[in-house]
Amino acid sequence: MDKPLIVSSVDRNQNVIRIGNKLVPFGGPLPKVYENERLIRYTSSLCPKCFRPLPAVIVERENKLYIRRVCPEHGEIEEIYFADAEMYRRFEKYDYEGRGPGHVYTAVTAPCPFSCGLCPLHKSHTALLNIVVTNRCDLSCWYCFYFAERAGYVYEPTIEDIKRMVEAVKKQPGVVIAVQLTGGEPTLREDLVDIVKTLREMGVRHIQLNTHGIKFAKLYLEEPQKGVEYVRSLRQAGVNTVYMSFDGVTPEANPKNHWEVPYTLEAFRAGGMTSVVFVPTVIRSVNDDELGDIIRVAAHNMDVVRGVNFQPVSLVGMMRKQDRAKYRITIPEVIEKIEDQTNGEITKDAWFPTGAEIPIARFLELLDPSKRVEFSTHPACGAATYVYVQRVNGDVRFIPITKLIDAEGLLEYLDQKYNALKEKPRLLVKIMGVSTLLSIINKFILWENVPEELKKELRSILLEIFLKRSYEALGRFHYKFLFLGMMHFMDEWNYDVERVMRCVIHYALPDGRIVPFCAFNILNEFYRDTPQKTYGIPLEEYIKKYGEKAIQGLKYVRTKELIEKMVKGEPYQRFYKPVIHKLKSE
Repeated sequence: MDKPLIVSSVDRNQNVIRIGNKLVPFGGPLPKVYENERLIRYTSSLCPKCFRPLPAVIVERENKLYIRRVCPEHGEIEEIYFADAEMYRRFEKYDYEGRGPGHVYTAVTAPCPFSCGLCPLHKSHTALLNIVVTNRCDLSCWYCFYFAERAGYVYEPTIEDIKRMVEAVKKQPGVVIAVQLTGGEPTLREDLVDIVKTLREMGVRHIQLNTHGIKFAKLYLEEPQKGVEYVRSLRQAGVNTVYMSFDGVTPEANPKNHWEVPYTLEAFRAGGMTSVVFVPTVIRSVNDDELGDIIRVAAHNMDVVRGVNFQPVSLVGMMRKQDRAKYRITIPEVIEKIEDQTNGEITKDAWFPTGAEIPIARFLELLDPSKRVEFSTHPACGAATYVYVQRVNGDVRFIPITKLIDAEGLLEYLDQKYNALKEKPRLLVKIMGVSTLLSIINKFILWENVPEELKKELRSILLEIFLKRSYEALGRFHYKFLFLGMMHFMDEWNYDVERVMRCVIHYALPDGRIVPFCAFNILNEFYRDTPQKTYGIPLEEYIKKYGEKAIQGLKYVRTKELIEKMVKGEPYQRFYKPVIHKLKSE
């Protein structure tokens, strides 16, 4: 079996990196900063056309941030980076650099990001480990670039391969291991339940399943008990959360699984899978007018749906600037649209960067050093908030957590306490009793804004989180509040090497490497395609062994009759009732 492509040499005289048989040039002139601009910082980037590593600048112009670099071959390249400079400055207050993974996996043999695996330059530990369990899929979405037919091989690591991947992440000391099973479509694996059981036996604390959810709906529509039993088998095996694609409330915005989602949730309800996160990919001019409705539908299904995690689109392949502008949307723009589409209830100031959880995480780590979970991502990577959903005459009203708690004050207080006591954590444990915690909680809860039905429970939930510091305590909070988040993964056009160095969402490879998300999926020839091809089976060989039904024969067919059956069904009518005015005739 051939070895995966890795950096084999760096020729600094010729300014090239040799990766396998491919030569990648690096270096270039420093981009200019023009008179009407403010320099924010220097970084490194890539040329989207030749992938040459280049020096880059982040500049502010007309309250927007742009990333710019100059390729000696392809000229000046500029892309929108963050569409609200004022929001970015607020996010920078929570810019906490991580303490690294605590284990070196690969040597630094080339400029970042050409030594990923993780190398000593990486500044964050693995907060979520993605394991691709298959590259097969039963859909053929027009925009998808990653499935077996296009790859030309089938990649499905064995359970032994998966064990080695988990053992690799265990080398990072003190990390709470969380794994997401992804693909392709993971539910095509017949041994998926066994994979989940294996992860749980290896001590994985949190297991997420990333799926479009269609298999659950398909089984449920055939015979409800079939769908329920499949859900129950995965839940009992150890799946904690389902990350499910849900790109919009109309079939035009979400042709992938618009009709099936209501039936998938019915199977989840009956099977005890009560932690689902909707994952919409947000594309300007395609589904960005449905963000508020996505949240509204999630709020009406909070018995199973725990949150919505928006993903502003990452653009793949060569595109003209005007085409990128047509589809590109950044975190601030998504936040602004959510405010508009929720009647001003979920406001811009309710959102914090992902790194804002670090004061809480580090404070809790002083109380229990065995648990290390830090989302020390770059401020431009992600944002999140929580909303309390109040029921009013059959409709919902959203109250952001920032209306109920002085979040900025609490984070500042915890940060100060951590810095004052990090050298003497035993003192913190000694003084941090129930009465002290109650005093802290009372100080930062904005009691005048807390709905009457929530007052007693809010204090109890927060006290339990700090006292027990357990998965179950955090779960109580998640069952009361709806999580809203977003993670803007990079692409060739807005690539920022400093962000890659801070990445906390990583992919495991069968050869023992652990690769940051935005290296794995952007430099895919090096980190995804070649290693997976090495450990995969050529398509022709796979078909010869398992038959055509294992590839083309497994494709999901949605007939007109099936659509009519789903639309007329009570689960569909109930699920889309809050937004029924949006739906056109099927």
